[in-house]
Amino acid sequence: MKVIAVNGSPRKNWNTATLLQKVLEGAKSVGAQTEIIHLYDLDFKGCTSCFACKRKDGKNVGRCAMRDDLTNVMEKIMESDVLFLGSPIYFGDVTAGIRALLERLLFSNLSYNERHRSVFQGKLSSGFIYTMNVPEEFLKKANYEETIFQHNKNLLQILGGPSEYMIATDTYQFDDYSKYEASMFDEKHTTYSH
Repeated sequence: MKVIAVNGSPRKNWNTATLLQKVLEGAKSVGAQTEIIHLYDLDFKGCTSCFACKRKDGKNVGRCAMRDDLTNVMEKIMESDVLFLGSPIYFGDVTAGIRALLERLLFSNLSYNERHRSVFQGKLSSGFIYTMNVPEEFLKKANYEETIFQHNKNLLQILGGPSEYMIATDTYQFDDYSKYEASMFDEKHTTYSH
């Protein structure tokens, strides 16, 4: 079994990356081949709406035709059995890197034909880990459950398998809160996962 994790955070050793590493450790403990990819190490763009992935009898049907550092990542994802994505929530949504990956990965596999939702032939299971510094109570009031988390879960099901998500709230942002203008956050209340 191949399990791949994609870290959409610019930090390679903080909350999101730490949780993804724990997931991979669990998968490895039952014999899976694992790999983590840090999106901020790569040079890529989001979808350019070229529609090469939808062209009849085209060589790129079901695959993004753009060639950059994300090309190899998407190939690895499509060859995997399980995909884990991780992203901090910035301004109410996932990072730009994760959004660009989702655009290119999912749009190229989305069918425009009636009764066919996906051109992907496999069953890729997926999980999404979201990290954020806000308290859980704020999260409930903001209705993120339906607007972001459930929406991305539904989108990932284009890949043919089940999808789940996990939310980590009250996460640390800084090593030393006294050095930052952040009085609205209670350092004692946050969850440290660095």
